[in-house]
Amino acid sequence: MKSLEELKAIRERMQNQLGVRDKDEKQTRIVVGMATCGIAAGARPVLNKFAELVQEKGLKDVMVTQTGCIGICRYEPIVEVFESGKPKTTYVHMTADKAEEVFNRHIIGGNVVKDYVIPATIEVGK
Repeated sequence: MKSLEELKAIRERMQNQLGVRDKDEKQTRIVVGMATCGIAAGARPVLNKFAELVQEKGLKDVMVTQTGCIGICRYEPIVEVFESGKPKTTYVHMTADKAEEVFNRHIIGGNVVKDYVIPATIEVGK
């Protein structure tokens, strides 16, 4: 980078790729865990796939973001989907292929992909 303007241009380009928008209550948020454990487990291709699909479809009401540690490392890569008026959905052991399926069936189709959702009750420490 040679200037502040170049840095701003990179930031804007990345925000557009990730579908970052101003916070909107009716917006669907796809949050990918990108702490060290998530990245080591393969979260980067998952994040990239969601961002690519949102951009490809031109969805203005879907935002893809990343977060740090979600706290359940053995289930990484983890994706949380937040939808207005609905409970959070947590997908686990995600891959880019699973991300595409979740995108098509859940984000577009409105149906949670139950095969990839974390169990409602888990035994901590096992």
